[in-house]
Amino acid sequence: MRKEKVTIQYIADSLGLSRNTVSKALNGSDTIPLETRNKVIKRAIELNYKQFALVEAEMNVSKNPGNIALLTSNMPNNSHFGTSLLSGLEKKISSEGYNLSIHIVREAEIEAPVLPVNFDKSKVDGIVCIELFDKNYTDFISALGLPTIFIDSTAELFYPELRGDLLLMENEQSTCFMTKKLIASGCETIGFIGDYNHCKSFNERWIGFNKAMNASRLQPDDAFNITEKDRYFTDSKWLEQQLDRMGRLPSAFICANDFIAINVLRILKNKNVRIPEDVRVCGFDDSPESQIVEPHLTTVHIYRDEMGILAAEMLLARVQNPDKPPQVTHVKTTPIFRESSGGL
Repeated sequence: MRKEKVTIQYIADSLGLSRNTVSKALNGSDTIPLETRNKVIKRAIELNYKQFALVEAEMNVSKNPGNIALLTSNMPNNSHFGTSLLSGLEKKISSEGYNLSIHIVREAEIEAPVLPVNFDKSKVDGIVCIELFDKNYTDFISALGLPTIFIDSTAELFYPELRGDLLLMENEQSTCFMTKKLIASGCETIGFIGDYNHCKSFNERWIGFNKAMNASRLQPDDAFNITEKDRYFTDSKWLEQQLDRMGRLPSAFICANDFIAINVLRILKNKNVRIPEDVRVCGFDDSPESQIVEPHLTTVHIYRDEMGILAAEMLLARVQNPDKPPQVTHVKTTPIFRESSGGL
């Protein structure tokens, strides 16, 4: 059936107005009351009348895509929790009509501090910061006045000074729970391995470890802890020397992440230390390697993809309402007990 042609008379009849009134309204005549003119124009758009047919299409097309900039000092690899998180973030940002650009912040830029050379503040609607753990650079980014969300942050971040949103995986209670399970299974000497000043997450894991020890009335022994600067932990030989320095090993280690824990497992096994019979080892992140290494690693699962989606939602809400109070959000994590801790 052929669609009826839309004419001025057709619009007039649909509104109960005269053809002359509708004609004047469409031509912008000042003799027609504003309310009537608006009613006529709205109806013309709805009916796709002539030049107004393009108006509806333009109204339904989003404005030029917005731009979200991701700043990071360390592009995540396949085993890093940031890989899946980035996938969820990009998926959500794209679905809302925004482009995501990735900017690697070099050490010299952090020290200066300056923005990456390809970063144009005037073309950015919001910023996502991942693995930016320098306090001065965090302050520098916050001072730009752009909607910003930090996914993890410097350990020195003081919440009353926060000028953006902060998203963290839940660290303290999961680590506390894991440590208490070790204690309940008979472990009385437990060491912590990792730089607790490296980032907020590591710091919260350190707090959770100490909270469990204190709650169980066990005195933490620094002789069993390895807490030097994070940059040293990429050197397996250095880590081996720190373990040798202990002389006597504790009954268990809580490690700040899976990367450290897997290195500890490998070093101890090479020294014929039995895992978990002699020493139990726990990590954090539930990396793919945690299920491949032998014995399989006790760790804490992070909901990476969901965190990425939530980060996008928080940032876009900030873009829409820049004046709302900064938000600190922890996303639940789940301890997973495997063979490296005896299953528990």
